[in-house]
Amino acid sequence: MQFLVFAIIYPMLWLISKLPFRLLYLLSDVVFFLVYYIIGYRKNTVRKNLALALPHLSEQERLIIEKKSFQHLCDMFLEMIKTLSITKEEIEKRFSFANFDVYLDLEKKGKSIVLLASHYASYEWLISMNHYINFRGVGIYKKVANPHFDKLVKDIRSKYKAHLVTTKETKATIQKDHKEGRLCVYGFASDQTPRRSPKNYWSTFMGIETPVHVGAELLAKQFDMNVIFLKVKKVKRGFYEATFEVLAEGNTKSIPDYQITETYLRKVEAQILETPEYYLWTHKRWKHRK
Repeated sequence: MQFLVFAIIYPMLWLISKLPFRLLYLLSDVVFFLVYYIIGYRKNTVRKNLALALPHLSEQERLIIEKKSFQHLCDMFLEMIKTLSITKEEIEKRFSFANFDVYLDLEKKGKSIVLLASHYASYEWLISMNHYINFRGVGIYKKVANPHFDKLVKDIRSKYKAHLVTTKETKATIQKDHKEGRLCVYGFASDQTPRRSPKNYWSTFMGIETPVHVGAELLAKQFDMNVIFLKVKKVKRGFYEATFEVLAEGNTKSIPDYQITETYLRKVEAQILETPEYYLWTHKRWKHRK
């Protein structure tokens, strides 16, 4: 059954990926109308999240952000499909790096790197970074339930020399790379909600007390890796610019517990407050809160 679903959907995805960008965004406008006005996909979740995170704005201001966030979500979904057939030259033109020398300088330290990103603007096209790095690029991702689509996701990213590792395999992979002396950059998007557990670390995110992911920081300290933050800005429709900011280097083990996580969260918050419509509001980020 899973293969049948894949066999039916994949040809449509491939055809969409072949559309020129002008037609792709026209299709995105149609998808937005269906998703937002007809289906109402997770509209209540987005509305609740915006009210929680941006209480200083009026209801009308949040409604404008809500609509823009759905428009961006549809764009990003179709851009993800476009990755199936996008050329190296096209993706490099549309996803640029403002200060790649900051990252390369960190590579020269001779230690593996933890790269912290967020579900903001475009995180799908971050894979183009692999064209410029010297280290092995490893992306941490949540496994797709359908094994055929999971393989498709891996195949797309492998075109850009990215290696995918599921969240469950992360520690074992880093341990093996560390033991074999392999230098890597591990990409984490740590801004979503973890499973509730008595061991959770609680912090504030957008002013709301909630459990947060600390796995990236714990692994960085355990294996003494440097840590860098990637801030992505949407320049205009279909174009993004990324900026690197070093969060920790040198003796990472000596940094007080959770300091890296707290610094990361504050940077994500600033990014959201700057232009909130490009954040992934459809996720139940504050499902657990005090």
